[in-house]
Amino acid sequence: MTLAAATNEHLASMSNTLIYSSMAVYTLAFFAYIAEWLFGSRSKVARTADALTADTRAGQGPAVTVKQAGGTAVLERPKVVVRAAAGARDVPDGPGAHGGDVQGDLYGRIAVSLTVLAFVVELAGVITRAASVQRAPWGNMYEFNITFSTVAVAVYLGLLALKKNVRWMGLFLTTTVLLDLGLAVTVLYTASDQLVPALHSYWLYIHVSTAIFCGAVFYVGAVATILYLFKDSYETKLQTGGKPGAFATSVLERLPASATLDKFAYKVNAAVFPLWTFTIIAGAIWAGDAWGRYWNWDPKETWSFITWVAYAGYLHARATAGWKGRKAAYLAMIAFGCFLFNYYGVNIFVTGKHSYAGV
Repeated sequence: MTLAAATNEHLASMSNTLIYSSMAVYTLAFFAYIAEWLFGSRSKVARTADALTADTRAGQGPAVTVKQAGGTAVLERPKVVVRAAAGARDVPDGPGAHGGDVQGDLYGRIAVSLTVLAFVVELAGVITRAASVQRAPWGNMYEFNITFSTVAVAVYLGLLALKKNVRWMGLFLTTTVLLDLGLAVTVLYTASDQLVPALHSYWLYIHVSTAIFCGAVFYVGAVATILYLFKDSYETKLQTGGKPGAFATSVLERLPASATLDKFAYKVNAAVFPLWTFTIIAGAIWAGDAWGRYWNWDPKETWSFITWVAYAGYLHARATAGWKGRKAAYLAMIAFGCFLFNYYGVNIFVTGKHSYAGV
């Protein structure tokens, strides 16, 4: 074995170690996020929600008690508006996973710190994998998976750095990242190898990198959409006089309002959609260079286009038909389902020109 080959093998082994190490740290972050939710559930959120619910059903807000001339006085209860004239509920955002509990907030901060550490370790694993083959680490599904999860965490941390209220997403993010990495190291793992000739192009860096980033942002939008559906059902039950279970109240009351989640998901998907359009165009140009045809209705090309149509339909319905709420959310989930099938299903179960390195 030559020195270069031995060095590459060592780097590949180091990459595997770093990926497993990042999984261990993500697991610690996962438990810290759980602790944040558990300690947050001990706060006054649920009791306050019950009081607001009871008063809202009576058409009034909670009583306001103030000190007055050495004693106390109860002021008139203000009316609580639960639905605006335009059809959107006027509901405040929840306090977050910590629920206003100081200890819960501490665990949340610890969880974010562990997430940052896990991200750095995983990023080092991706970079080491690239160094072991001296190319971009996107030649097979294993490499795509570890890069995808790294970028998804980067998007989450980036939103936190921009002071966006998204820490409630941490538990859901680490859960899916662990599932993604577990699938990568068990089912999708492929030893380091050189690219097939068709992939030797600078378009690899342009097309695949944008596809990974778009997928990570679509994922963030999908998480917000799923949580919106749960929160909307919760708010609807409160509005109609129902009483959700203690667990639902404890969890959902701490999330942003359904209108906030709906708006956030829409902004995320709308922001990244032009880049997804560019991804498809870049892929077509690359196909023209590699295969002599810009479009061949290969399964990967077809499902990329179907995903584009689905997201375009979602954005169009929001912008022109005024679709908001659950109808738009269902369209968004269908679109993300198309992306997932394009990501996993086409690569694993369908054979085409994009089938490289087994998986």
